[in-house]
Amino acid sequence: MYGTIAQLRVRAGMEGTLEALMEGQRMRHRDIPGHLMSCVLRSDADPNEYWLVALFTDRESYIRNADSPEQDEEYQMLRSVLESDPIWHDGEVVYTDTGRT
Repeated sequence: MYGTIAQLRVRAGMEGTLEALMEGQRMRHRDIPGHLMSCVLRSDADPNEYWLVALFTDRESYIRNADSPEQDEEYQMLRSVLESDPIWHDGEVVYTDTGRT
């Protein structure tokens, strides 16, 4: 598996817009080849700081999505509610664990 973790600084008052954007992207994400999951965390310490996690089956699927026009469109919408560019950390997943459901 391969993925990214991004630190996001949301402009004050745009938190609801960010959450609506993420929800609106849910249907497209289901159709992205190799996309496994995405989640967004909001910091307890700073309500304007969010962390985005996206995982793919492999690096090739991740790169293909990152280079797609659809992903660029999503990024431009995301960037419009941020104070600055996200800080991205891409890498190979070396460990996973799941809880019981």
